[in-house]
Amino acid sequence: MIVRNINDPAVLRTTYIAHGGAMARMVMTSSFLEGIEFLAYAVLPPGNVIEAHVDPVEEIYFILKGMGIMQVDRDREEVKGGDAIWIPAGTLHSLENHTKENTEILVIAAYPRGR
Repeated sequence: MIVRNINDPAVLRTTYIAHGGAMARMVMTSSFLEGIEFLAYAVLPPGNVIEAHVDPVEEIYFILKGMGIMQVDRDREEVKGGDAIWIPAGTLHSLENHTKENTEILVIAAYPRGR
């Protein structure tokens, strides 16, 4: 069993700015995961944007708290706490926090089956 907390020293050392807008921490990574690339926790401050980008993995953004405007390819929609957004591998996506509160997100990434 591997248990990691978002405030563990090993997790804190992974803190980085994700795509220009969110403070992110890699909670679990492919260094020990078998079928998942990573599980990350991110905080997107008010007015910040996770800039549009493309990843080689499929992702799920799970909004823990707060709101934002999510764009996946040409679809654009307001998302809120409790929403899960599927992002296919190779698809342009971004998230804008258009509110006055932090938006907290879990990001799960995995390679599509068959790789």
